Amino acid sequence: MVKRVSVLGATGSVGRSTLDLIERSPEEFEVVALTANCNVVELAAAAIRTNAKRAVVADESCFADLRARLSGTGIAAAAGRQAVCEAAADSDWTMAAIVGCAGLEPVIAALAGGGTVVLANKEPLVSAGDLVLAEAKRRGATVLPADSEHNAIFQCFDFERPERVRRIILTASGGPFREWTSEAMRVVTPAQAVAHPNWSMGAKISVDSATMMNKGLELIEAARLFPVDPARIEIVVHRQSIIHSIVDYVDGSMLAQMGPSDMRVPIAHTLAWPDRIATPMQPLDLVRIGRLDFEAPDEERFPALRLAREALAAGGAMPAILNAANEVAVAAFLDGRIGFLEIAAIVADTMMRYQPQAPETLEAVLAVDAEARAVARQRVEDCLV
Repeated sequence: MVKRVSVLGATGSVGRSTLDLIERSPEEFEVVALTANCNVVELAAAAIRTNAKRAVVADESCFADLRARLSGTGIAAAAGRQAVCEAAADSDWTMAAIVGCAGLEPVIAALAGGGTVVLANKEPLVSAGDLVLAEAKRRGATVLPADSEHNAIFQCFDFERPERVRRIILTASGGPFREWTSEAMRVVTPAQAVAHPNWSMGAKISVDSATMMNKGLELIEAARLFPVDPARIEIVVHRQSIIHSIVDYVDGSMLAQMGPSDMRVPIAHTLAWPDRIATPMQPLDLVRIGRLDFEAPDEERFPALRLAREALAAGGAMPAILNAANEVAVAAFLDGRIGFLEIAAIVADTMMRYQPQAPETLEAVLAVDAEARAVARQRVEDCLV
């Protein structure tokens, strides 16, 4: 049976990995829609290669170029935020890989179709986890995690007997600065921060890995996805990135998912679930790997972990504020406007300054997100004075 699929964020690293798998088995998939922000050249090429029904750019200023490149192909072109949401609403399987809180509304739209929605972006569950999961339940939709860590937990977790789970252990590479002093990290450049030692990722996610905010967001996401007390979700630095996460059971058994540091592995799991499909990845050579190392994270040098736990414990609007402030701070760092260590400082300051009531609707979440961004931008400006 042909599976109708859409890829939101098709020109990012996760989107390209997803398309690579789909294009290897074209007889098994019908591409309904591909979206991008404004990478028209790559989006149009991907739409033509996959014979997609529709291609959408979020940035309306890019629409004329997209329409021109698709002229005569029979592929519909569209633009704008609403068009992205419409593209998300008509598939059996949707990859949600739009970076940042911009991906929240399309995820809600995708859930409305009652199909399978695969979350590669953390922000919907971090900023609006209760709303997303309630909508999935209401619509009869399936939510699957594509993050390597959460996908690993999903593969190992006994959902029928969650009370038998003692701990969840999220593994972290530690990023490129795991052995750097705080003083050394003061002069980190954006180029250094995006050079991840194990994974090929976009700039924003790479910086999040370098600050370890990525792992903090994953902690919040894991607390939403799996019925385990957040106090029993631990983080361990595992520099080889071979074990992607671990589920520890009350009898002393620990189930771990292992695999190459390539997003095509967890994406393939979600693409075929509950079945399996072949990928181009070579089997792990355990003899060559030789050893697996683990160490505790340092929350003094990487305060983002502490901030994420504080946001999770506070609940309400605080995870959305954490995420919004982090997006603003990371963008400012990548633009060369603030230093690396100021990212976490701006997040902490925003969390202290802005403490609204818990949002109960999507509109309220988006309002909290917008206000938190405004507070964080002001903090960025203060750093420039």
